[in-house]
Amino acid sequence: MREPRIILGIDPGTNLMGWAVLSVEKKIVKPLEIGVLELNKIKDPYLKLQRIFEEVCGLVANYQPQELAIEAPFYGKNVQSMLKLGRAQGVAIAAALVHKMAVYEYAPRKVKLAITGRGAASKEQVATMLHKTLVMTNVPVKWDATDALAVAVCHYYQTQFPMQENPLSCKSWESFLAQHPERRG
Repeated sequence: MREPRIILGIDPGTNLMGWAVLSVEKKIVKPLEIGVLELNKIKDPYLKLQRIFEEVCGLVANYQPQELAIEAPFYGKNVQSMLKLGRAQGVAIAAALVHKMAVYEYAPRKVKLAITGRGAASKEQVATMLHKTLVMTNVPVKWDATDALAVAVCHYYQTQFPMQENPLSCKSWESFLAQHPERRG
């Protein structure tokens, strides 16, 4: 893999899509830029999908990432919401594939577990852990941006530090840190 390794993280959505560009060079992990694509003013659902495609293509053109890490949709109470989220995710994936990028998908619980050591962590806990483990000068206003960064960091952890045993086997935060010293903030 060439250095710096650039990972594009996406938290898909049809109203807000979080994105983050992560650079890894000599095992130094640094967010290059994070942001949110606001789509809530666009009424036509197909124009929203077009805008997502264009945004991802623009990010790829600007940063030349090799990999896309994207959060998988999860089933809530509303099937229509999941369908819309799946479409947004599919369009982002298609944009990455058009540019010959490798695509990796992560469940929300896996992302939270990788970042905080707890699969049921809140968005605030994920953002706090990212701020502690990464050097971040600007705090994003929207959680979607830190969620996208979390997906990219999760992907990095999964490829650099594959867990030898089930992470749920950790009985405490101290035992998790003992197994994963690279996560100390």
